[in-house]
Amino acid sequence: MTTTRLAIASAAVLALTACNTQDNTAEAPAESTTTPAATPTPTPAASSPQSFVDTVAASDMYEIEAAKLAKDMGKSDKVKAFAAMMVKDHTTSSSDLRAAVAAAGNGLAFAPALTPLQQAHLDQLRGAGDNFDAMYAQQQVDAHEAALELLQAQAQGGTVEQIKTFAAKAVTVVEGHLAEARKLP
Repeated sequence: MTTTRLAIASAAVLALTACNTQDNTAEAPAESTTTPAATPTPTPAASSPQSFVDTVAASDMYEIEAAKLAKDMGKSDKVKAFAAMMVKDHTTSSSDLRAAVAAAGNGLAFAPALTPLQQAHLDQLRGAGDNFDAMYAQQQVDAHEAALELLQAQAQGGTVEQIKTFAAKAVTVVEGHLAEARKLP
């Protein structure tokens, strides 16, 4: 997967947490204005345990908020069913991450907050009109590809056992989400 996809996942998590991190200084690439539905969500790479936590927490928050919009604004029953799954699974993910952070200690904090780019993606969805389902589907594929790459990297090379275990468990769920997102209209 590309670095851009890793950045997308990182952005989703960072947007939800808005915590200060040890490694949060990388600049995000500029967002394209020509194709907002397919615009990646660039963010700093989550190389420290705290930046990983921040990125995943933001990602969960973004997924939940986007799913709420999809449940209200989506046209397709498949989009609405996918959105319901996103709310359920990403709420569980946030709870599991919060527990892993508490168990790990190490000064880690769980404080979800949307990034400006994630907020922009939500705003794009709000204004998508008849293009909502296609835009939501593309954002979901992009976000889940990036999240998968981020989680796999943490599961394989993480330094905090509780966070590494969380990531390994989440990989399977995100693989399922990505497969389903690719089937959306």
